[in-house]
Amino acid sequence: MKIALLDDYQGVALDCADWSAVQAKAEITVFSDTITDLDALAARLAPFEILGIMRERTPFRESLLARLPALKLLITTGMNNASIDMAAAAARGVVVCGTRGIEGSAAELTWALLMALARHIPEEANNLRAGGEPWQRTVGSDLAGKTLGIIGLGRLGSLVARYGLAFGMNVVGWTRSDAAGRAGKLGIGHAASLDELLSTADMVTLHLRLNGETRGIIGARELRLMKPGALLVNTSRGPLVEEAALVAALSSGALGGAALDVFDREPLPAGHPLRTLPNVVATPHIGYVTEGTYRLYFEEAVGDIVAWLDGAPVRVLNGVS
Repeated sequence: MKIALLDDYQGVALDCADWSAVQAKAEITVFSDTITDLDALAARLAPFEILGIMRERTPFRESLLARLPALKLLITTGMNNASIDMAAAAARGVVVCGTRGIEGSAAELTWALLMALARHIPEEANNLRAGGEPWQRTVGSDLAGKTLGIIGLGRLGSLVARYGLAFGMNVVGWTRSDAAGRAGKLGIGHAASLDELLSTADMVTLHLRLNGETRGIIGARELRLMKPGALLVNTSRGPLVEEAALVAALSSGALGGAALDVFDREPLPAGHPLRTLPNVVATPHIGYVTEGTYRLYFEEAVGDIVAWLDGAPVRVLNGVS
């Protein structure tokens, strides 16, 4: 049996878990690059019965699944993956399984990015490394006393709210359902509407799942509501924010800055404005990329494969057994 592990950018998939139980029964091939061309991708993956994918780096739509007749088991790291057409996989009898993850990693990166943006850390660190003059180049923003607006009060948004309180911020949350109740449990304020949150917060961070209702929830109109010089953080999904509108607001200076870990297209194309705008701090979707998370991902991927080979699949996401 042939197994492929996709998009192993760091080349660590086989080192993060004990694969011996799988290697005794199957041949494993690891790919470290991402192919976006459908024909080339289908040709590469056609021989494999089992595929292990890292989050949403390679989408599995119906157009790709239809060209993989050998595929029997698809494993995604994490228990949610919007880039997999679950219905199409089920129609072809492909079992889709997931793994658990460590919830706090993305929230921690959110805070790291917010602080890096507010204190201009990348610019100052790069200037120091280059021996540049003057010795100091920027004036940072304090967090204490500022209003942090959190869009989405689920698990990650709730963690970020607690960080904000620890830093002495006035934390205000908004969510599409029961904002007052959720905020009350966290001991933070709540906004009656998204517009109210955007117009009053000094710093705004997004923690929503991407779906038909949330796609483009922050567009040109919403960006215009934000305070002059306000900061925006997005570590959830790129399409929550209309990218062209964001670039325009950053380029004009209407928005003070953005800290981003996610983008409409990943990897972000070379020469994209979000790579070069001076008021952007950007990272390559590393919110979940930690040693602990990777070990859990790959250990449970091994467990998924072994269970499926034994005829008793676990953590099934699409109802196929």
